[in-house]
Amino acid sequence: MFMIKTLQQRLIIFLILPVAAFLAAIGVGGYFYIRSTLYEEWRESAMLRLERAAHHMDMRLNEPLKWVQALAHTGGTRQGTDSQNWVLQELREQPGVSRIILKWQEPQSGQAELTRKGRAGPALRVAKISLPQYFYPPDHKTVGLRYSLINGAGQPRGRLEVFLKLDYLMADIRTTGWLHTYMACLVNDNGTFLAHTNPAMQPRLCLGDTQNPLELTMLRDMKVKPYGTVVGRNEVIGYYRLRGAPWVIMLHARENQIMAPILRFRFYYVVGGLLCLAFSLILIRLGVGAMVAGIRRISRKAAQVAQGDYGDTLEVRSQDEIGQLTQSFNHMVAGLKERDLISNTFGRYVDQEIAQKLMQRPEASRLGGEKRQVIIMFSDIRDFTPIAEALSPEVTIRLVNGYFGRMVEVLRRHHGIIVDFLGDAILAFFDPLDGPLAPVGREALQCALEMQQAMLGVNLAGFGQQLPPLRMGIGLHAGEVVVGNIGSETRAKYGIVGAAVNLAHRLQAQARGGEVVISEAVYRLVQPEITVSRQFEARLKGIQDPVALYAVGQFITS
Repeated sequence: MFMIKTLQQRLIIFLILPVAAFLAAIGVGGYFYIRSTLYEEWRESAMLRLERAAHHMDMRLNEPLKWVQALAHTGGTRQGTDSQNWVLQELREQPGVSRIILKWQEPQSGQAELTRKGRAGPALRVAKISLPQYFYPPDHKTVGLRYSLINGAGQPRGRLEVFLKLDYLMADIRTTGWLHTYMACLVNDNGTFLAHTNPAMQPRLCLGDTQNPLELTMLRDMKVKPYGTVVGRNEVIGYYRLRGAPWVIMLHARENQIMAPILRFRFYYVVGGLLCLAFSLILIRLGVGAMVAGIRRISRKAAQVAQGDYGDTLEVRSQDEIGQLTQSFNHMVAGLKERDLISNTFGRYVDQEIAQKLMQRPEASRLGGEKRQVIIMFSDIRDFTPIAEALSPEVTIRLVNGYFGRMVEVLRRHHGIIVDFLGDAILAFFDPLDGPLAPVGREALQCALEMQQAMLGVNLAGFGQQLPPLRMGIGLHAGEVVVGNIGSETRAKYGIVGAAVNLAHRLQAQARGGEVVISEAVYRLVQPEITVSRQFEARLKGIQDPVALYAVGQFITS
């Protein structure tokens, strides 16, 4: 499967190919449109010329008729015989007349064949002349017109045959310039060739004798329509029927003759299109080269950044879109450096979703912070000091790491933000991030209860290693603190400070092992949904009056 790997390939596919397809579509559409126009132009021109040629041929065929009709006014007397001889002599002298034959059917009449020096025999009275009958002598050079000479009683009394030269009849066709035509033919109703202008057609006798589909279609159409055109694969025929004779004039034209203008245009169009595409390819290579080089620089730099190597910024070499992209890339890398710094500040102990939200806040990217209400959690292992003294340092570290691993997993799941590990204690808080505090209070309490449940897994893992069981106390308090980056320019961490933090630390000291103790402020946020296993008052350091505290059993809805 073909894969687009370079920008040049993409430009070629999505720019050059559509342009080439568009040019091809325009060329093909234009070719067929002009082709049909040229065919229509040839057809109209051919019909006009054929009509004119047929009219001229009809006139040549009618020229002997007026002399034949003159015979109807002669005969019966010696003077009539002289008139007949004169008429026949004039008929013989007409252009295109090869010879004439006059035959009388009366017993007393002889047979007269008129030559230039001969004369006719005794004349008879002729009342009218019949329409000519056409016959074709075997010499294939003449055509015969046979007239019946009819007396007043309607009986035939003689026959006059006039032989006309085919060259004479075809003279107009041979001398007229035919548009894009290589051959003209004259055929009768049966398709027999009478004359043609192409010497190569001499052996041919009949239209369609070679089983040419075009000629067979022509033979069929000319019997039902007086004129028209027949289009074949590489040839077209126009035809027109004469009015005065059972003949059809045909014009043959080859497609390449008719299409010569469009074929020349097609050649020039293809050559011009190829030159344009080649020029476009050259421009793409020249114009895209610098752009591709710039993109490759950015790509190589991006690969380095992906490996954590930010290095130096890229040089901006142009003011176009590639230059703007380079500048934007440099800004992006600078932002990544800054975000990495922030992420290193608190990202290892904070859920990724919460970390992303925190990085969008102003106090996350600078020293200092802002005051707001949060839920503070303090947890601590009960009687851990004597346990640690009884164990080796390695075992102690392994025990503490197993404990912290389980607790951090629960805190991340409930979006707790871990501020610090203080020996075996954990300081964390739950930030509403400009939202209401009550849902965060319920989430923090649920997290504390699950942390107590997770201690069972910690102790089971330690039991297999013959480690003593651990018991943890947790305190939750809601109060106002300063949230932000705490430390110096060289070392800082995201955390909280304030009196509420100290209160939460003292509050957890009141929790027994396995208990979660909450302050009055947290109790007001969650009290409809929990059961209290122990309610008591305690005097806390720094606070004059006793403080009401609550040991939570479980969530009622859990």
